Amino acid sequence: MPKFRSMRVGTPAVATHLLADPASHLTPIGSFLRKSSLDELPQLWSILVGDMSFVGPRPALFNQQDLIDLRTQKGVHALVPGLTGWAQVNGRDELPIPQKVALDEEYLHKRSLALDIRILWLTFVKVLRRDGVSH
Repeated sequence: MPKFRSMRVGTPAVATHLLADPASHLTPIGSFLRKSSLDELPQLWSILVGDMSFVGPRPALFNQQDLIDLRTQKGVHALVPGLTGWAQVNGRDELPIPQKVALDEEYLHKRSLALDIRILWLTFVKVLRRDGVSH
């Protein structure tokens, strides 16, 4: 999943919420990139080549085995990863993993064009407001 670098080289390869002090690992413009979600722009290429979609569960990091296992149990792994998703517009970084997976599973069962449009709109609003960004 391509992204603009927002964390310093040498930052531990873990989810940001697992870092003791995420802000200390940010590059000089990293905080702005993350809060504005501009670090996600390179993922548009992944959408164009078919590796991602606009809406779906956010890709897990290679070392987020708890998230991967829970998504596999719930069948969520069958969905194409997305730039944004139902979990993102319902809490983003603030949600614990079981709640994220429950929202991903809800999306799996209720997905539709209307829901995707709603998620895209809510994403736009939340990015403008910088809602749900913890770092």
